[in-house]
Amino acid sequence: MRTRTVQRTQLVPHTIDGRTELVLDRYDVEVPVPPRDWDRVVLGTVTGAAAMIGAACVIWSTTAIGGLLDRIVIAPAAYAAAAVFDLVWLACMALEWLARYDAERAKLPRRAGYVALAIAMAAVGAHGWVSGEIAIGCISAAVSGLAKTMWTVVLRHHAKPLDSRTQQWVDKQRAEAGGRLAMVAVRRELTRAESAVAAEQAAIGAASPEASGRSPETPEDEADAPDEAQQPTPAGPMTIADAVRTAISCGITSPDAVVRYVRTVADANAKEDSILRTLRMARRTA
Repeated sequence: MRTRTVQRTQLVPHTIDGRTELVLDRYDVEVPVPPRDWDRVVLGTVTGAAAMIGAACVIWSTTAIGGLLDRIVIAPAAYAAAAVFDLVWLACMALEWLARYDAERAKLPRRAGYVALAIAMAAVGAHGWVSGEIAIGCISAAVSGLAKTMWTVVLRHHAKPLDSRTQQWVDKQRAEAGGRLAMVAVRRELTRAESAVAAEQAAIGAASPEASGRSPETPEDEADAPDEAQQPTPAGPMTIADAVRTAISCGITSPDAVVRYVRTVADANAKEDSILRTLRMARRTA
């Protein structure tokens, strides 16, 4: 059995002048080497060969189709468009690779890849036909077909389809995670909308007695009926700093309007000095 040397460390006590400290001590150990996994080596080699074949196919097809399109457009545009033909079906193969554990999701990129391959092969064949070399055109078109066949075989070997029950479990987990992810964007959108509404109300003085249709109360009235005096909500969904930044982003520039807005959506008992200080800091950093 083959072995290899591995260096490891451990803490050992070391004493100098009667004082002991734990220090690192390095030592070598011999560990067994597992046998080479030839299946993995072969699969990796085949996958690498498929990648080189795909690159060669793109170069070959781009050259052929670019020569065809070069007859009517400038060369840079012709060859840039020619590269699209093979890159499309290669991109579909990549999507099929990502869906190798889900046969149902892999169907669409597989079918789209075959359609793109047929179009690419027809374009390469057309180049040979226009050039008067039909046989060469057919052989050139076969290059893309061979590359696609090679990649299809490799992907089928890598694919690990799930059984029906496991696939249903995976689908439900994916749907649940997707729903939570979607709700993040929805909540963010609702927060922006609510902040905009609150800022607009604060800007037009919605909290004032005139805007709400109530007659203003005198200090004597509030003293007579302190329990009936309407008090704003003690705390809101935002901090003072967040409320100040939201007010600035909504175009509220008056300090008094900013104070009213902060007390409406953040903290009804916020001190005016704290709000104004936060407003000055926000304007300096803006």
